[in-house]
Amino acid sequence: MALAACFVCLAGVAVAQLDKPAPPLDNPPLLNNGKPMIVDYHCGEEDIRLAGLTCTIDDPCPVFLELASVEALGNRIFVTGNIHSSSTTLDSVLLSSDDAGKTWREPFERMHLAGLDRIQFMDFENGWVSGEVQHPLPRDPFLLATTDGGKTWRARPIFADQQFGSIVDFRFTSRTSGYLVIYRGRTGESGSSELYETLNAGDSWMLRQTSDRLIELMRHSPTADADWRLRADAASKSYRIERRAGAGWRGIAAFSVSIGTCKPPEIPVLPVDAMPVSPQGPR
Repeated sequence: MALAACFVCLAGVAVAQLDKPAPPLDNPPLLNNGKPMIVDYHCGEEDIRLAGLTCTIDDPCPVFLELASVEALGNRIFVTGNIHSSSTTLDSVLLSSDDAGKTWREPFERMHLAGLDRIQFMDFENGWVSGEVQHPLPRDPFLLATTDGGKTWRARPIFADQQFGSIVDFRFTSRTSGYLVIYRGRTGESGSSELYETLNAGDSWMLRQTSDRLIELMRHSPTADADWRLRADAASKSYRIERRAGAGWRGIAAFSVSIGTCKPPEIPVLPVDAMPVSPQGPR
């Protein structure tokens, strides 16, 4: 019962952020000067508690950025991913550039304990990103949706209640019609997959098929822009965003994998003469 209550509590942190529009984060833009950019991240006591980390001042927890997908619309570029420690996911991340990779912002607030994965734009206005809460187990899958070319996004839950499972694939065939596949297995376990269909741009989903084997979506077009790719570069310890240039690839931007640490705030030590004295004076 205690474990179940914990799941409900943790899920509520991310689920509370679903099905609502969110303005872009008011962080200064990241400037691309040719070196790997470092995504800003500050870890507080509440973040440590929610993620179940055992970070200390003397032994802080390293924090990393993981990028999953990239897609471009003209000069606009979108990248999905998450921020995580060595043991758990901390926050989702959506990065965007409106000037071909020169500057980068986050057009949607980070979602605690969640990660973002696949991205698809149907046209220059309508797009979707898949994600789910990832801690302590994959559950409560959702889509981020935009109808203004990625300027603003709205998070839409797939299910009305809290459920285990993650989106392993999705594909919209028009602005309103699409399919997605939910995998019900948990980490290290076998499971079933379910095919869902929407006719209202993802506002609601109808179950169409279940299978003990992973369901694969039929495609008439590639799942991502073939002229763009994400590549993990060991030499620079970064994720590189690259664009096809003839027979090769040209680097557009890079993001550092290591972005900081998690540790509790230090408690200042007061000097002896600044310590409170009993009203009765010393004994």
